[in-house]
Order: sequence, then structure tokens, then C-alpha cells
Amino acid sequence: MVRDGYYYGFVFLAVAVALGLLTGCWWLSIAPVLLAAFFLWFFRDPRRTIPTGPGLIVSPGDGLVTETVTIDTPAGPRQRISIFLSVFNVHVNRAPIGGVLSSVRYQKGQYLNAMNPASADRNEQNIATVSGEGIEVTFKQIAGLLARRIVFNLKEGDTVERGQRVGLIKFGSRVDVLLPAEAELRVKVRDRVKGGASVLAAMPQGEAQ
Repeated sequence: MVRDGYYYGFVFLAVAVALGLLTGCWWLSIAPVLLAAFFLWFFRDPRRTIPTGPGLIVSPGDGLVTETVTIDTPAGPRQRISIFLSVFNVHVNRAPIGGVLSSVRYQKGQYLNAMNPASADRNEQNIATVSGEGIEVTFKQIAGLLARRIVFNLKEGDTVERGQRVGLIKFGSRVDVLLPAEAELRVKVRDRVKGGASVLAAMPQGEAQ
């Protein structure tokens, strides 16, 4: 479990006990106990089996694939996969490939609904690029309508392994992944994926080093 889960959980449990002792009405403790249980469940961090093999790009988060599209970037065409994380999904984020964090950039912004395509550019977000295995993959942690905090535990220059935990987004949110144009997609819109365990795409044989 993520440390935040214990923090929120214990705070609401303490509130529940205090209400019961001070008022003598233990039914008043039901709401904070339920909130404590929710936060302990929300911040769960299950173990994942990370796929092995050259050129595999795994999902940085749990959720629903809402878009796969080719976009133009200053570095040339890229494929973008968008994943919506509802409040019911695991919100721990993982590295899509192994390599070095060549860029980490935090961008302030709005809190549009994460299902809104405009959220990819206008919302608060953390943008990280991993260079390794002969390719470069960028992933964005994008705040949603309810999300108010993005956590990223590493810094530029750090080395990560494929599927390694790198942070989380609190409550509803979105993760975008920018892949090389030649990557072969393994998912489609409406697929449900798991962070670190689901393969989003694979580089053609011979492309990944």
C-alpha cells in the first residue's frame, strides 16, 4: 500500500473513535470508518508481473484505453495512447520501459475532466521521458476533475526499470503515453490495462537495441 493510504486511513479512524467517545453516539462513527476503509483500499499497491522481452512498452497505469492516435510533435510523428483512471483503479504509476529519465517536467494547469481531449494539453501534469532500449517513450501523469496532486518520486538522470513504480496521481486522472511512430500497438480503444503488466506496444524486431 502507498504510504498516503495509511495516513488518510488512520486519520479517519481517529476521527471515528473521537466522535464515539465524545458524543457517545457510535453511529456517528460510521461515515469516518467508511472513509478510512475507502482510502486504505484506494491507495492499494498490488504486485505485478512485469513482461520480459526486447522492445516491449508496458502501461504506466491501470485504466481504460480511451484513444490511440498518431500526432505530430517537434520530434516528428508519434503514436499516443490515452488511459483514463477512474476513482476505482489503482493509481500507482510505473515506467513504460527501462532506461534513463532524460527529461522530467512539471506543468501547472487546469483540472478539466480527464475524459476531455483538451486535458492532455491544458491540465496540470508531469511529463517524463525515458530513453533506453534504443527508443524514447514519453508518458504524462495528467490531473483530472478530482485529482489535486501528482506525485513523481524520481528526477532527471535517474535510471528506471520497465514496470518500476515511479509515482501516483490522487483520484480520477489520465495517463498519456507517446510512442515511436513505428511501434506495433497491442491494445485498442475500450481495452482495460494494468500498470506494469499490460503490454501497450512492441517495437518491430530489430528496432529496439
